[in-house]
Amino acid sequence: MSNSADSPQAGHQPVRRRRLRPVRVLTAAVFALAGLIFFTSFNTAKGTNIRTDTSLLKLSDLIQERSRDNGALDETNGALRQDIESLAERDDGSTAAEDDKLAALERRAGTQKLKGAAVSVTLDDAPPNATAKLPGYPEPEPDYLVIHQQDLQAVVNALWQGGAEGIKVMDQRLISTSAVRCVGNTLILQGRVYSPPYKITAVGDPEKLKKALSASSAIQNYMVYVNVYGLGWKVEEDGSVTLPGYSGTVDLHYAEPVE
Repeated sequence: MSNSADSPQAGHQPVRRRRLRPVRVLTAAVFALAGLIFFTSFNTAKGTNIRTDTSLLKLSDLIQERSRDNGALDETNGALRQDIESLAERDDGSTAAEDDKLAALERRAGTQKLKGAAVSVTLDDAPPNATAKLPGYPEPEPDYLVIHQQDLQAVVNALWQGGAEGIKVMDQRLISTSAVRCVGNTLILQGRVYSPPYKITAVGDPEKLKKALSASSAIQNYMVYVNVYGLGWKVEEDGSVTLPGYSGTVDLHYAEPVE
């Protein structure tokens, strides 16, 4: 509002306007904002506790339901793929050399089962009431006590580096397009959701696999949190293990071929 409206004009009696002091304007604005916040909170919660409102909890239920559906679809897809392969093997017109070449490609792609000596790594969150076990370290923040995406990626990368022929995370086989992602405290892998503890199994030379795990700088950093705050870490030789073949889609939805 312009101040000229309050100024007297020549030959006229000035009109007195009530001017709100800045303090009064600020007070009124604060009360108005507070009222808006209370109204919005009431309208959102409808008289319930927002933290425990079942409408918010339904999202978690929906994610779990979709994860179970995706798992069932993966199993169905795997069964249908086996049926197709069985039908194709009856008479596909290919030579024995071509069949061997195709089988080798399928093994490398991870779509076929893989049996061999294996090493498993299990990672888990620390206890929620964990404290620093060694002197000189700060008391933990919540972020220190949970498994992160980079922890899982470090293990997978080290196992590949150690010559793993195939890797399974939880109950799913990894292929070249697999992405290990964490959202909050959950792992999302190929459309399915998992909670800790996380188990990673690799088929290969056990000694080389364990050596690669020990040599990883990222895992060495993780081990500091294991020793100080109690994050879970377990490496085991599993003997002979059969990894499942990858049964999901192999279509590339985002990547495009290079010209």
